[in-house]
Amino acid sequence: MNYESTYTLRAEEIAGITRYFARFKDGADVAQEVEVSQDIHAALKQSLTKEESLARSDRRRIEHCELSDAELYDRATYRPKSVEDVVLGQLQNERLVEEIAQLPETMRRRFVLYHHRGLTLKQIGEAEGCAFQVVARSIKSAESKVKKFLTQQG
Repeated sequence: MNYESTYTLRAEEIAGITRYFARFKDGADVAQEVEVSQDIHAALKQSLTKEESLARSDRRRIEHCELSDAELYDRATYRPKSVEDVVLGQLQNERLVEEIAQLPETMRRRFVLYHHRGLTLKQIGEAEGCAFQVVARSIKSAESKVKKFLTQQG
């Protein structure tokens, strides 16, 4: 469908009075301009707005209809992972769990309490009877070891 407008509108202030005009091409394809009332001008303007909205809507629908399944898949915000990616992710998670398990017991416990249980440094320090700075150093050391492991894994 072609929603190309068949007319254009303009308003002009002359001697403090606003006058409204509509321009169009007649049956002989000759440009014509006529003065219209404010009500007619407003109605034509509303009609133009509706035409533009319909044109945008049609373009979106046509574009959607013309897309292949592959193109729709590429545009999807959620893309399912391939089997290879799922398996690789599981292997990496298993290796990460193994790496965390190899941390010294106190460091591992603090790391898990902080990162997986959501406790604050202060809460962990109070539970273990030590200053939160000691807990912070322990967790930072654990994070460094885990990061080193992750960078080695690629």
